[in-house]
Amino acid sequence: MKRVLSLLLACCMIMSLFAGCGGKPASTETPSPSQSASTEPTPKPEIVDGKFTETRKITVEIYDRGNDGGSPPEDNFYTDYIKEGMLRDHNVEVEFVPVGRWTEVDEINNLLAANTAPDICVTYSYPTIQTYANMGGVLDLAPHLEKNKDMLTNLWDLLKDENIYYDLDPEKGTLWALEARLYHNMRINTFVREDWLKKLNIPEPTTTEEFESMLKAFRDNASTLLGKDADKMIPFSISFDVGWRADNLMASFFPDDMPEEEMYVNGFDDRHLLFPGYKEGVRVLNKWYNDNLIWKDFYLYGKGDSTEDNLMKAGYVGAFIHNWDYPYRNGDEGIHANLQKLVGPDAAYIAVDPFVNEAGKHTKFVGSTVDRKVFFPSTNDEPLASLLYLDWISTLENRKFLQIGEEGATHEAQSDGTIKLIATPSGDPKIMNSPNNIDYTITINGLDLGDADLNIKSIALGYGGVDSRFIEKANADAKNDGKMTPTVHVGEIKAEEGMGAALPEKRDTFLNQSIRATPDQFDATFDAGLQDYLSSGGQAIIDERKAAYEKYYK
Repeated sequence: MKRVLSLLLACCMIMSLFAGCGGKPASTETPSPSQSASTEPTPKPEIVDGKFTETRKITVEIYDRGNDGGSPPEDNFYTDYIKEGMLRDHNVEVEFVPVGRWTEVDEINNLLAANTAPDICVTYSYPTIQTYANMGGVLDLAPHLEKNKDMLTNLWDLLKDENIYYDLDPEKGTLWALEARLYHNMRINTFVREDWLKKLNIPEPTTTEEFESMLKAFRDNASTLLGKDADKMIPFSISFDVGWRADNLMASFFPDDMPEEEMYVNGFDDRHLLFPGYKEGVRVLNKWYNDNLIWKDFYLYGKGDSTEDNLMKAGYVGAFIHNWDYPYRNGDEGIHANLQKLVGPDAAYIAVDPFVNEAGKHTKFVGSTVDRKVFFPSTNDEPLASLLYLDWISTLENRKFLQIGEEGATHEAQSDGTIKLIATPSGDPKIMNSPNNIDYTITINGLDLGDADLNIKSIALGYGGVDSRFIEKANADAKNDGKMTPTVHVGEIKAEEGMGAALPEKRDTFLNQSIRATPDQFDATFDAGLQDYLSSGGQAIIDERKAAYEKYYK
């Protein structure tokens, strides 16, 4: 008995020794929460009051527009402002990655394919995003937005659910991109030489017929208007991207009461190629081309080429269709400033609104509330830091600074609260990368000073060296009888994947060929080009869009 007790005692002693040396605990009872807390260190918070406790790093895409006289888009006065602010407010280091504006789809494709895309990417091509999303190359933003909504109040206030959830898949709940807000939806205007109208005693054209008569007057009076340079006369100019540049003319041939379904199904082409009546609009351009009213070499110059702009600056172009404020942009480097320097102080382009549809309206398509698409590649391992970046640039204070710059250097504050931009000379470090620095304010496109009336008045004052009457008229004409394509949420259209620039290139090519065809070959050229466009993927998109619309809206 004594022996048994001695053995039991020895065993107990050995077990107590093991317990003291880190072996199994003598007790199997679960410690209380208070006991655990006293023995385990408290985890260090990742973020406190919106600021990371440890420095994070993100990369952000920025468009390189090849601006002469400007600072590098990735390293300048405005990027310094962003970098300093993000480090101060969120402890996030920001590096900008330049991407060519006119080749952005191709460059983003290459970066995504190589897994080297910036953490925050910007594109106008949603099919590009969708293609890589289906391959696992894009981050689903939905859970990150919901989880961190309380830290993203500025982003939400600016974009609201309408833009944040614009691309939300109705079935899967995935969200591959945020849609930036288009703050002002002016889109395209028609411009003519005001001084030429006065010189030839021609009133501003108010119909297509009057516009054509004006072009003929420019052509037939080239010597009067251009003197020894008469042979350089270009009554009307367009570029390789005919669909964009002639959209106001095309819209005048569309039915005024086009159903929403038809607008959506055929509206994937943002140049409205497939809308009823489009061919007849191109036929007008074909007639003008063969009547020597259109720049003969227009088709040779693609996006980003400055040849046409230089012809406008030199005073050889009588009329054109372009972005609503195009001739007044870029201060001393712009068309308006150079035209007046080279031709004279009275030389100027003025907006007109001549194209009337069957209902007597000057219909033109204005922008919707959405603009650029902002997305995060799946290689982004800092989604919260990236969202905080979007929130930071969305504050009224920060977007105002990026849009108007520094008082006394890039703008003047008027007594009524309006803002007048100062023309920034070439080489100045505070020159903007684009009008209102839209390449930095990627969550908004359009001047926003926090007051709608001040916005409109300031827009008119916001073009250095340009009489505000030109801007006010351009603003009014661009919105007159404006029509917006409907917003439809049907989820992914698989047929649109992988198309990238292929279909637009086909469209632009055959439109250019159709305009340059002889009148007897116009129909054959246009019809063959359209059939190729449809058989190359256009018809598949139409069919899938139609089925999706019927599924969700009927």
